[in-house]
Parts: sequence; C-alpha cells; structure tokens
Amino acid sequence: MSLDVTALRESFDLVVTRAPDLTRRFYALLFERYPQVIGLFGRSTDRQEQMLTRALVAVMDRLDDGVWLGETLGALGAKHIDYGVTEEMYPWVGDALIATLAEVAGDTWSPRVAKAWEEAYAAMAELMIEGARRAAAPSPGESTLTPSPPV
Repeated sequence: MSLDVTALRESFDLVVTRAPDLTRRFYALLFERYPQVIGLFGRSTDRQEQMLTRALVAVMDRLDDGVWLGETLGALGAKHIDYGVTEEMYPWVGDALIATLAEVAGDTWSPRVAKAWEEAYAAMAELMIEGARRAAAPSPGESTLTPSPPV
C-alpha cells in the first residue's frame, strides 16, 4: 500500500497548529467512546499525551522510511502488551484518533484526508499488532505446555 504522505503531513501540521493539545482531546474522546480502557491509565494521561505527541511527530517525519516504521512500531506494539493493550483495542484507538483529527481539521477534512488517515492508521496498527504477536509468541525451543507436576 502506498500512503498519501502529502495529505497526512499537511493535515497533521494543520491540526497540530489548531490544537496543540490534540492528544488531550484524543484521550477524552477515547475514554468517552470506550470507557473500558480507562483502567489501563493512571490518574492522569499527561505522560501518555506527551509520548503520543512525540510518537505521532516521529511517524510523520519518517513516513517514507518503511524499515524505521516497522522496527519502531513493532517494538511499540510489543511494549503495549505490558500495558494490557489487546488487539481488539486498536480499532478503538483508530476510531478516536481519526475522529479527533477530523474534529480539529473541521471543514478542511476531506475524503482524501480521511482515506489517507484510515490507511495510515491501519498500516501502523498492523505493524504494532505484528510486534505484539512476535513478543507474545514463545521463543524457538520454548515449551508452550505447562509442566506436569512430579509424580
């Protein structure tokens, strides 16, 4: 799949300019739509907001670098296992992220921009999910069986 890098970067620059607290709005929308994820977070999302902002900026800067994206997003997906993130949650995050971007973009949100973000998020989520699956898979030679108690 070929991403519409121009649409992604231009729309991202616009929404960050309009809403420097974009990630705060994202988390508010995520919790409103999917309250079951609130328990994954502490009392404040300040740290997550900062990390998400940095991650989005880094991804936008490296949209043309498939190797970096694969390695970085794969590692990020593996790390999210420790946070309790499951595969079913990725579409929820995408829904809230795209809705937040569309809300902030307002009348500049077009079918082209929507499609670009939907495709980009799907690709990013898949890389993260693959990383999580690899991290959760047993190592070669590692038994997946529970040892029997001694007789």
